[in-house]
Amino acid sequence: MATTITALRRQISSAGDLKSVVRVMKASAASAIGQYERSVAALADYARTVELGLGVCLRAIDPAGIRAWPPEARAEDRTVHAVVFGSDQGLVGRFNDEVVDYAIAQVGSSAVKVWAVGERVHERLLDAGIAPEGVFAVPGSVQHITQLVGQVLQTVPIADSAAARAPQSATLMLFYNRPSGNGYSTVSQRLLPLDGHWEHALAQQAWPTPQLPDVLSANTQTLRAFVREHLFVSLFRASAESLASENASRLAAMQRADRNIGERLQDLDATYHRLRQAGIDEELFDVISGFDALSPNADAGPQG
Repeated sequence: MATTITALRRQISSAGDLKSVVRVMKASAASAIGQYERSVAALADYARTVELGLGVCLRAIDPAGIRAWPPEARAEDRTVHAVVFGSDQGLVGRFNDEVVDYAIAQVGSSAVKVWAVGERVHERLLDAGIAPEGVFAVPGSVQHITQLVGQVLQTVPIADSAAARAPQSATLMLFYNRPSGNGYSTVSQRLLPLDGHWEHALAQQAWPTPQLPDVLSANTQTLRAFVREHLFVSLFRASAESLASENASRLAAMQRADRNIGERLQDLDATYHRLRQAGIDEELFDVISGFDALSPNADAGPQG
């Protein structure tokens, strides 16, 4: 009995320590989610500015705004460059598996060259029979996302930005998890070649002020600069949303763990108190039994 109670005490202590660790990880994940979501929100104004600049350049190139958009080349006729964003941290469930499975299903049989963001995504791609062209480290904070974006733009051999509007140019696809409700959903985004209908909408949108802008330098050079900024914004946002989704997945896992540990602690406490009460009852029974056994001798006096 004593050994069992001692073992229960150790289990209760260990479960309590684990619950404290889980709560710290919950707080850390919740804080990280807010950090990345705020960065995405802050990026929205800059993305809007880039789109306005793109619209101006497109109007300068095509003043009438009625350029006939050529049909897109078939996927199998051009090289697809895919960047798959994953996680290098644990306790995220099927986070990496889902994004890799989704990417494989989307690219299909086209000639695809894949770059992995994260060692675990890299390993998962190898398991699926795809040898990635390279692997990038997962940013550890918002401050490190810019470094990742720069590495991607310098490493992935995408077509020159001036030719980014040509349907026959190489395709650049992003695959990542995006926050959705209390969890995340896996999405894809095509960055290159630029979508013709999206360009047309940008060229037709109204300028927000009465003072209309004008392109002073060469149209193609300015367009190239804005396209590159568009790529930067899109890659930064994809990375930030992936990291927010990773922490949302970890937060959900920690919430489940916290609930399970709480239920386990209740069971252990109930078992401990039951055994403790049984031990007390047994000790009282022994005292009473001993008293009853001695009572006849105590009552018997000397016979005269």
